Amino acid sequence: MIRVSEIEAKSALTRSRIPSLDFCLNPYFGCGHGCRYCYADFMCRFRKRKERWGSFVDVKTNVPELLERQLRRRPPGRVSISTVTDPYQPVESKYRLTRRCLQTLLDYGRRISILTKSDLVLRDMDLLKQFEACEVGLTITTDNEKIKKLFEPNSPTIRRRIKALEKLKEQGIVTYAFIGPLLPANPAKLGEMIVPFADSLLVDRMNYRSKVVRIYRQNRLERFLEDDYFDAAAETFEKIFENKQIEVVW
Repeated sequence: MIRVSEIEAKSALTRSRIPSLDFCLNPYFGCGHGCRYCYADFMCRFRKRKERWGSFVDVKTNVPELLERQLRRRPPGRVSISTVTDPYQPVESKYRLTRRCLQTLLDYGRRISILTKSDLVLRDMDLLKQFEACEVGLTITTDNEKIKKLFEPNSPTIRRRIKALEKLKEQGIVTYAFIGPLLPANPAKLGEMIVPFADSLLVDRMNYRSKVVRIYRQNRLERFLEDDYFDAAAETFEKIFENKQIEVVW
């Protein structure tokens, strides 16, 4: 059960530490997808929250208004949606904060980059197509639905994410896939599933082993934590995507 609370935020945009992005926009604090490996739980320390990350979502009800105020005085830059939450997690269906923020960003002519695990992003296709510079990424960490359920229990299915990439690309949206962290998978199968619908690919290893090592051990998946697994998988992805002249970053 996810506990949902409505709060008022103090700011909408924050400076990004990611070189290619200028600002971050996180309409929610917390996430209902419940991914077991999520790095964003460090945010609880700053908010003095004791609940388990993935068990709550704070809805920043005033974010669209704050965003507009900040855009009036902020210099132009590229905005990432989102970095420590999923902008299209289930509560977005009700609160529509991401959609309202997209409309404001569009009005101010900002460049945007979206990363999500959810095909709910397709709801906002009408807005996305109007941006002069917009890219949308889908996080797809495995080709195995049982593994997905083990590590990402409340997130949309792999099939739905692949379909979302396909529909975005069909509409002329710049797309990318993020295989991060790489979970136990058949790399060749996963790569072939993604390659028709991604303009680029990012691959990252499991960097948060202390969070999930027990899950790996209980399910006899330890071999998928070894560096050799990641290195071989990354080389497989490179071969598949380079044949299509698609950039791979890992």
